[in-house]
Amino acid sequence: MPLPILALAVASFCIGTTEFVIMGLLPEVAADLGVSIPAAGLLVTGYALGVVVGAPVIALATAKMPRKLVLVGLASLFVIGNLLCAVAPNYWMLMAARVVTAFGHGAFFGIGSVVAASLVPKNQQASAMAMLFAGLTLANILGVPAGTALGEAFGWRSTFLAVVVIGLMSVAAIAWLVPNNVAPPSGSGIAGEIRVLGRLQVWLAMLISALGSGALFAVFTYIKPILTDVTGVSVPAVTWILLLFGGGMTVGNIIGGKLADWRMMPTIIGSLIALVAMFLVLNEVGPLPYVVIPMVFLWGVLTFLPIPALQLRVVNSASGAPNLAATLNQGAFNMGNAAGAWIGGSALSLGVSYANLPLVGAAIVMLALAVALASLLIERNGREPLAEASTIG
Repeated sequence: MPLPILALAVASFCIGTTEFVIMGLLPEVAADLGVSIPAAGLLVTGYALGVVVGAPVIALATAKMPRKLVLVGLASLFVIGNLLCAVAPNYWMLMAARVVTAFGHGAFFGIGSVVAASLVPKNQQASAMAMLFAGLTLANILGVPAGTALGEAFGWRSTFLAVVVIGLMSVAAIAWLVPNNVAPPSGSGIAGEIRVLGRLQVWLAMLISALGSGALFAVFTYIKPILTDVTGVSVPAVTWILLLFGGGMTVGNIIGGKLADWRMMPTIIGSLIALVAMFLVLNEVGPLPYVVIPMVFLWGVLTFLPIPALQLRVVNSASGAPNLAATLNQGAFNMGNAAGAWIGGSALSLGVSYANLPLVGAAIVMLALAVALASLLIERNGREPLAEASTIG
C-alpha cells in the first residue's frame, strides 16, 4: 500500500484509541467524577452523537477544499479534543470535550476512505480502505489495552495525554506523506454530493452499518463488567482479553478487505449470519472463561469482516460524488454506537443481566441481516442495480 495510506492509518489509530479506550476505563472515570457506570457509559453515546452531527456538517463545509488540507485539519482537531478531555474538571466538561473531538471523526474516515481508494487500482480499493481502518483495529490491539493499563496505573487522564502525543505524530505524517493534489473535490460540488443521497442503496448500506455497530456497542460497552462479573476473570486480565479482541478486529479487517475486493454482498451477509450465531453461543457460555476468551477473538474478527465491504458499497452506490455519502456512513456507524450503548444501558436498567446482553446484540444483528437481504433482492430485481466494481479513480 502507498505510504500516504499508512499516514492515514496512524491518524486512524489515534481516533480509534480515543473512541474505544473509554470503555476500558468506565469504572475509573465514574469513580473519579462521581457518576454511575451507566452514566459514564453515556460518554460513548455522546462521542457517537458528535460523529453523527459533525459528519455531514464538516463534509459539506469542506466540500470545496483540498483533501489533504481537510485531513490535516481534522487530525489537528483530534489533538485539541483529547487535550480538552485530559484536563476536563467534571463529567459535563468531559462530555463536551468528547463531542468536540468526535466532530471530525466521520469526515476523516469518509474523506480518508475516498483518498485511500484513489491511490490504488480498482481491484484493490477495498483493501486500501481496510488499510485505513487498520488503524482502528490496531488501536484495539495496542492503544486500548495500553491506554486501559496506563489509566489504571496513573489515572484515566494520562491516557488522553498519551493520545495527544500520538495525534501530533499523525498530523505530521499526513502533512509529510499525503500528496497535495490527491483526490480532488467532487466536480459536482455540494449539490451533487447531496443529490446522490436520493439513491436507495446508499441508505440501505448505511442502515446495515448502523445496525451492525449498534449490536457491537450494546454489548461491548459493558465488556469489563461482563468479563469480571459473569465470566469471573480478574481486572488485570481484562486488558489482555481486550488485546485479543483487537487482534481479531485486525484479522477480520484484513480478510474483509480481500473478500470485499472479490464479492461485496456475500461478505456482508455471511459475516452477519456468523455474528448472530456467535452472540447466541456467547449467551450460553458466559460463565466459562476457557470458551469466552477465544470467542472474544472471534467476535473481533466477525465485527470487522464486513466493514471494508460496507464502506465500498456506500462509495460505489454514491458514484460521482462519494465524499458526503462515505462520511455519512461513518455517521451511521456511530449512530449505531450511540444507539447500541443506550440500548445496552437501558436493557441493564430494565433488569437484563450482563450475562444476557449478547441476546440483545443478536437481535440487532438479525435486523441488519434482514436489511442486507432486502438490499440484495432489490439489486437483483433491477430496481436499483449496483455494480460490484468501484467507480473511484
